[in-house]
Amino acid sequence: MSGHLALAVSTVLYGLGIVAQTVAARRADERPGAGLGLLARLAVDRLYLLGFSCQCGGFGFAFLAREELPLYLVQAGSSCAVGLATVIGVLALGWRVRRVEIAVLLVMACGILLLTGAAAPSTARELPLVPALVVLGLLTLAVLPLARTWKAATPVLAGIAFAVVAVAARNVAGKPLLEILLHPLTWLMVIAAFVGQACIATALQRVSATSAVASMDATTVVIGSIAGLALMGDQITPGREWWVALGGLLVVGGVLVLGSVTKPAPDLVAAGAGR
Repeated sequence: MSGHLALAVSTVLYGLGIVAQTVAARRADERPGAGLGLLARLAVDRLYLLGFSCQCGGFGFAFLAREELPLYLVQAGSSCAVGLATVIGVLALGWRVRRVEIAVLLVMACGILLLTGAAAPSTARELPLVPALVVLGLLTLAVLPLARTWKAATPVLAGIAFAVVAVAARNVAGKPLLEILLHPLTWLMVIAAFVGQACIATALQRVSATSAVASMDATTVVIGSIAGLALMGDQITPGREWWVALGGLLVVGGVLVLGSVTKPAPDLVAAGAGR
């Protein structure tokens, strides 16, 4: 499977996962506890598990895409899942969409086209193992304590955790299966993914899905793109550097604007509970 096709499948699965997890998180019992506690309660919800399965599938295809595509394209493509989730919500759950939201989705599509045209397939330069483990591990360990202190920042903290996942995945993608399973960065990637899931589950219960996911995705795109270009040798087609700058700006700006203007339908929870 080509990297571009894998990225497209990944985006569709991520979009489906966002919708399913949002409905499940919002209908969860209002009981004390968040983060890992909330995630444990949601673990018995079939709809949440369906959404989680879609997220896992999306991650798997994104992992395949990272073998040959630069992080700035893979993360931007994955971030557009929030726009796809909006479309799914409109068609399946009756979410209302306004003209400004349609305009933002078109802007994000233009950004993805620019990034796709500028991306030069390349194999990542591996980061030194020990420094990478220390830096990425410290970032992961810091997320949950910060999430307990600053609950309003949980979407951004989830984005940091998933940026760790992206950077670690880009380092191990393309290796033989046994080497991937035994690589320390693979296990750090799994831990960071669960930390990110805990943070975004908390955020989805408190704010709109698009707002939470937009903040998370914008953080992941920025950190992942900088790491890929500065540290791992991600390539840009000569003469198209401005395509990357403009495309990244359109995607990140689009997800942030979409998150700030989108208002899910008031009967979102009831509609989801009946499915």
